[in-house]
Amino acid sequence: MIEAAIPPQNSEPPLLRTVARRLLQQPFDPPRPLRNGHSMTIFTSIWPRRFELHEWPHETRTFQTEPETQVVAYCHWQPQRHSHPTLILVHGLEGHADRGYMLGTAEKALRTGFNVIRQNVRNCGDTEHLTPTLYHSGLTCDLRALVRELIERDGLRDIFIIGFSMGGNQALKLAGELGEDAPPELRGIVAISPAIDLAACCEAISRPQCRIYEERFLRSLKVRMRRKAQLFPGIFDPDRIDRVRSLREFDDLVTGPFWGFGDSRGYYAQASSRPLLRHVRVPSLLITAQDDPFIPYAPFTDPEIAGNKNLLLLAPRHGGHVGFFARRRSSDSYEDHYWAEARAVEFCRLVAEAGVL
Repeated sequence: MIEAAIPPQNSEPPLLRTVARRLLQQPFDPPRPLRNGHSMTIFTSIWPRRFELHEWPHETRTFQTEPETQVVAYCHWQPQRHSHPTLILVHGLEGHADRGYMLGTAEKALRTGFNVIRQNVRNCGDTEHLTPTLYHSGLTCDLRALVRELIERDGLRDIFIIGFSMGGNQALKLAGELGEDAPPELRGIVAISPAIDLAACCEAISRPQCRIYEERFLRSLKVRMRRKAQLFPGIFDPDRIDRVRSLREFDDLVTGPFWGFGDSRGYYAQASSRPLLRHVRVPSLLITAQDDPFIPYAPFTDPEIAGNKNLLLLAPRHGGHVGFFARRRSSDSYEDHYWAEARAVEFCRLVAEAGVL
């Protein structure tokens, strides 16, 4: 387990010790005005970015993940795709495959030699019509089906997943559910600002200083639910969401009952990856900032997590939520301002180059 800049312990496998040493050679160095969780989070959400993904045109692909349910992903293939590792990117709550962090990570990975698949989580990216169901923060069946199809239909042999926030929770939860049965083709997981403890995250985002984030999520969720109700009348009462004033209320009225969790407490308990992290057997990197406004740091200090030799943790003091905007020290396009994206791709590259564990 690696925390901030603490050297790796001898209990880690040799590969992860080597990877950890390499990652720690590039510590996070934010500009002084952004050494605050709120300023970093807000700044990186509005700072304009330019991408050059036109060099790698994408194929839009639909994956059948359950009866009556499909998800859409954008696949960027390298020439002779089977000789390259493949990276699946999973976005956060109310996000989509074209978020800046998804495009930025995709560009870094493509330049490094990866195939890249930008997944839209179920219902996201204007795909509400592809399923009569909703989605939730611990839903792993779609990601599991996507990985299985890439292995069985496409014959891909080196697959990595990078998840952001909610997507990070889903990726880690999937690895924990698979445990010893994880397919050997699934080579590594990276979770950036992962919401591993949903109850703690909900409590944090309900604080007055985080109201701006909660209101933004709620507005987006309400719009989506009204659109969903028009497409599939009768799956829930859209009038009920007009009274919702918090994410916890939304999960009490919508998410919990719809998915059979009962209420928000049942949902948070069953959909969080934290209880399953001790079962992860896939090399995994967790990147979180200690000043993240609504992903509390305390759950990452859990001794059971620290005891899993397959997990590495990078937890700088600053970075905000999916922010990690660094002072640029290199002209290399791989090392731009977005430190977490670069470390995520570097981790996957190092594991891929090391061969089979």
